[in-house]
Amino acid sequence: MTDVQTPRSRQDQAGSEPAPSSQSQAPEAGWLRWGWRQLTSMRTALILLFLLALGSIPGSVLPQQGTDPSSVLQYFTSHPDLAPWLNRLGLFNVFAAPWFAAIYLLLFASLVGCVVPRTFKLVGSARTPPPRAPRNLARLPHSSSYVSALPPAAAVDGAAAVLGGQRFRLRRPAADSTDQWVSAEKGYLREVGNLLFHLSLLGVVLAIAAGGLFGYKADKLVVEGTSFYDTTSALDEFHPGRLVSGSDLAPFSLTLNKFTASYIESGASQGQPSNFDADVSYAASPGAAAKNYNIRINDPLAVDSVKIYLIGHGYAPEFRVTGANGKVSYQEATPFIPADTSTLLSDGVVKAPEASLGFEGVFVPTALSVGGTLESVFPAPDNPAVSLIGYSGNLGMNSGQPQSVYQLDTTGMTKVSGSPHLMSQGQTWTLPGGRGSITYVGTKQWVSLAITYDPGQVPALVCALLAIAGLLLSFFVRRRRVFVRAVPAASGTGSVVTVGGLTRSDASGGFEDEFASLSAELAGLDGPGGSDGPLPNNQSETGA
Repeated sequence: MTDVQTPRSRQDQAGSEPAPSSQSQAPEAGWLRWGWRQLTSMRTALILLFLLALGSIPGSVLPQQGTDPSSVLQYFTSHPDLAPWLNRLGLFNVFAAPWFAAIYLLLFASLVGCVVPRTFKLVGSARTPPPRAPRNLARLPHSSSYVSALPPAAAVDGAAAVLGGQRFRLRRPAADSTDQWVSAEKGYLREVGNLLFHLSLLGVVLAIAAGGLFGYKADKLVVEGTSFYDTTSALDEFHPGRLVSGSDLAPFSLTLNKFTASYIESGASQGQPSNFDADVSYAASPGAAAKNYNIRINDPLAVDSVKIYLIGHGYAPEFRVTGANGKVSYQEATPFIPADTSTLLSDGVVKAPEASLGFEGVFVPTALSVGGTLESVFPAPDNPAVSLIGYSGNLGMNSGQPQSVYQLDTTGMTKVSGSPHLMSQGQTWTLPGGRGSITYVGTKQWVSLAITYDPGQVPALVCALLAIAGLLLSFFVRRRRVFVRAVPAASGTGSVVTVGGLTRSDASGGFEDEFASLSAELAGLDGPGGSDGPLPNNQSETGA
């Protein structure tokens, strides 16, 4: 068996070192190219788009920190075992979760790698002139022939005029060519629609990215009769985009004058809300004239490109707490968070650190005692009452540890009574041991406002509409070609004209009738009696 010397063996025999080769890097480069092809395939883009939609479902089903933090707190209270696991998965802040960002970035890379090369390809396809007319048009899916009294050049010129009048793009042979033919193509809008769809899809992703970078979301709980300025220190929750700072907030101020809620009073839907109306006054900038507006569900207030939505409401009982020294240490409306959204039975706490007093309470809009248990039978404040448990001692508010305004740390405190104390509006509870008193002054309402700025919202909507328009164009516009070739007739007078046609996509049908009509129009160019009509052996053949 003859030994075959490879370049490597010859180098070794010559005593020289083998030259560095790029082949050792080829497997890695090949894997990278394969991975990039997989990522930029349309199949991968569709899978990532599906995963993005699937990942958005928890953001619509579960309460989100960015839009309704009070509901998130209520969910933790109602589901103490499940909520921590959902929180670990980021399902209470889906659109800021790392896994959601990973899917989004992969989708963006996939669309860029898929759409950009395809865009150049489609642009080149749309600018490409029709191909040359085939020699044997009878082999096309649609064809017909007829005898014309015109010479070949005139017959082709007449066909070109008809096709050009119907907005076909034309191609003719060179001036010195002996062939007489014309190629015509129509339906380039199909490629334009395809291109528009892919670019618009990429535009939607970019618009969403712009909203995430330059937009922000904030939440603010406002009690009737109170005001706030749109500053980071005044907001309850602030979720800025990656490139947003506190100085980018719109400088408006807002006052909640009155909140009105209406409920169905009878029937199977009794207690269901029928209308919400937040009467507010706002100024677009410091010193600007105040304007009034009624914020309703799905009817937000727009101020300087910022939209303010009404997303929640509840009750804020007003208390006055007097210490052992007889001085008023606390008097304000205290927001209580609904524990039962159907009846608006709510929980809350009152903290009066100067009097060393704290209270845990339950507010019922329409109080009714059922078997010794206080319940709310209707969400409207028809018979409001509060049930309070009092504590005395150090509230721990000066310890440096942050506390929730909706929770009371009773670790270092002592109960002032053995059972809850029920109070109606206007009543005062004098605490035992001369510790002071608390008065239930009245009831106000509060609203939860979502303040959002999303510069990508309008561009995303425009791109989505353009994507639909592009999809319709690609579905309903057919790319079709018509060829006409004329040769001198055997009799020496006139010419034999052959017309062929094909369509690159005709799923909905219709080209056969269009071709028959066009062929009849071309055959009649000589005028009445000027043509012998289609040849009997070549009538609109179908098949290759």
